[in-house]
Amino acid sequence: MEVILLKNVDKLGYRDELVTVKPGYGRNYLIPQGYALLATPSNKKAHEEKLKQRAHKESKIVAEAQELAAKIQEVVLKITTKVGENGKIFGSVNTVQLAEALKAAGHEIDRKSLKIKDEPIKEVGTYDAEANLHKTVKAAFKFEVVGE
Repeated sequence: MEVILLKNVDKLGYRDELVTVKPGYGRNYLIPQGYALLATPSNKKAHEEKLKQRAHKESKIVAEAQELAAKIQEVVLKITTKVGENGKIFGSVNTVQLAEALKAAGHEIDRKSLKIKDEPIKEVGTYDAEANLHKTVKAAFKFEVVGE
């Protein structure tokens, strides 16, 4: 079954791609959740027209994503959390806290586009993370977990 993705779907594809999926996955999850549209001939034609109109806007979006990536790569975030006697964190650091720290630093990024490389973070230290800003632009940055 062919579908046109309306949103980015992790491990499947990016928005506006034409992908082939199993019929049950398409009918029971992607289409009802609003992630995809059935790829009928009329929908394909309308989708191609929309892509032509959006092509010149896409270069501007990529340029903005690259500019944001350059800013993020320079930032070293500090996340403060409660720590036990031997440097262990109570709980763990996740993408929600990372997104809040980026927002405090002046960069609004959705937590779903952030990935921490050494998850779960349960000790104080410096770690690497990656922000997926566009399907062609990814920014790697460091963050430091410190105790209160």
